[in-house]
Amino acid sequence: MKPASGGVPSSAPLPHYQPQGQEVRLFEHAFQRQLPVLLKGPTGCGKTRFVEYMAARLQRPLYTVACHDDLNAADLVGRHLIGDGETWWNDGPLTRAVREGAICYLDEVVEARKDTTVILHPLSDNRRMLPLERTGEILQAPPEFMLVVSYNPGYQSLLKGMKPSTRQRFVALRFDYPDPVVEARIVCVETGVDAGLAQQLVQLAQALRALKEHDLEESASTRLLVYAATLIRDGFDALEACRAALVEPLTDDPETAAALMEVVATFFGAPD
Repeated sequence: MKPASGGVPSSAPLPHYQPQGQEVRLFEHAFQRQLPVLLKGPTGCGKTRFVEYMAARLQRPLYTVACHDDLNAADLVGRHLIGDGETWWNDGPLTRAVREGAICYLDEVVEARKDTTVILHPLSDNRRMLPLERTGEILQAPPEFMLVVSYNPGYQSLLKGMKPSTRQRFVALRFDYPDPVVEARIVCVETGVDAGLAQQLVQLAQALRALKEHDLEESASTRLLVYAATLIRDGFDALEACRAALVEPLTDDPETAAALMEVVATFFGAPD
């Protein structure tokens, strides 16, 4: 398994990120003090972008792993491979990050199998070590190594919650959708649309986020606002852009989608 990203050069430009509080200072302090960090917040609110920004700011390589139901410990640590009559060890992304003194980011860590979180325990306490049972190695994490995990506490079942014994090993930062002014600025910077359109989309997102009665699993995220703004910028009708980028990603139910489109129409006008 290869990480979604890794080996980011120290000269890479800083990704755009708009601070909302003390998260930059806290992350930097955690890095300096060799503390693992847990990011909590809804989908699409900027957690991954924040980690990318901090890795570039700290000039450290970044390994990002999108966790899923089939992800196991070997996918992170590594495994023996067989080919051409030979057997060799292949490091996983977590092992590479430890060896290189990189930042390893496990996105939506609660989606991974339970044996995955167990291997994080010796890395997320004062031991800061990674045992490789298959090779007999015990890797001591260098000072530059940092473990970062994230999850969405509002979207998990009893079977996929983070155990307290794991959660209490981390310094935790809570994220949410940005303040409307900040969110509009993000949409402008990311897409180049004018401030008026960005503000209009943010107001629409706030209206959609307030629709608790429709039992939506997720809310309209900042990421989806950027998608909608991109489509409108590229010439798509605003209603159709919002349908494709904001409504359809939120629900598969036709009646719910129709109700959400009624909200969209109050901001961008009903179709002719």
